[in-house]
Amino acid sequence: MGIVAVVDVTAGPGVGYLALVSLGPAFAGLVGGWRRTALIGVLSLVCCLGLGVYDDVVGDRRWYSAMASVAGVTGAGIAAAVMRQRREREFASMRSIAEVAQRVLLRPVPRTAGHLRVAVSYTSALAEARIGGDLYEVVISPGGVRVIVGDVQGKGLEAVETAAVVLGAFREAAHEEDRLAGVGERIERALERELQGGEKFVTAVLAELVVDKGAILLNYGHPAPMVVRSDGTVAFAEPPRRALPLGLGLHGMTGPEPFVTDFAPGDQMFLYTDGVTETRDPAGRFYPLGERGHLLKTHDPEAALGALRADMEEYAQAPPHDDAAMLLIRYRRA
Repeated sequence: MGIVAVVDVTAGPGVGYLALVSLGPAFAGLVGGWRRTALIGVLSLVCCLGLGVYDDVVGDRRWYSAMASVAGVTGAGIAAAVMRQRREREFASMRSIAEVAQRVLLRPVPRTAGHLRVAVSYTSALAEARIGGDLYEVVISPGGVRVIVGDVQGKGLEAVETAAVVLGAFREAAHEEDRLAGVGERIERALERELQGGEKFVTAVLAELVVDKGAILLNYGHPAPMVVRSDGTVAFAEPPRRALPLGLGLHGMTGPEPFVTDFAPGDQMFLYTDGVTETRDPAGRFYPLGERGHLLKTHDPEAALGALRADMEEYAQAPPHDDAAMLLIRYRRA
């Protein structure tokens, strides 16, 4: 508005910049509340009146047109500000509800679990809701520490409901089943009841970690966990054969075969969802997770995951396009 006033005074009354004063309330409606927009509109009318007196055009058709333009734009700006603030309140309410649901669904994991140190990081691609379809849990059971990391097919509330079924079944079965395969079977039955023949499925990897017995893994079509040895070497714990995800088990077909991988003091196991490995750089190259094992050598496991997450963001040079859950398990030295 100040620039328009200076230009109008400099150019004189014959140019006709007077109506551009309405830019003030127009921009105010985009960034401010309705009261601020109304105040800027009043100041704009006063400015238009003052410039009209200075240019000696008060009473002319052009002056009336400029005043009408300022008044109309001010009214439209006030209406836009009211609707924008209403949407912002709705989004804030949605975020609050989603955050509560997230805390109920994905409870904080214990920082220490028996002989292990645990850290978790979760990033949702749905920034407005801050909730997605990835899941994780750590349970200290009589048979050892049992872990699940999974990824529900799809997004939104349906994915969250499916994740809730999986986590509920896992939390119960992890305490009651003697075998890790029994835990997987309980989850499969729970999903079969819930999905009732639908097309939803969940990729997941289950792990059971016992002192001096390595790690037993059960992989339902999920990316293989990465194991970082105490000497810095990196390996992926691939299953002996690929298996269908949870929810796609067919009658008469056997589930995944449990297998054991070495896990000794000083080792780390990194479990993740495909939001990590499917991160791409601007050229379309996938994130080279196997080359980033050194980032997990930081003394603090939370800081290690933070360094890895920052490296992913730098690699992609863009916001995340998919949910990414990361769980880091360290075998504490005696």
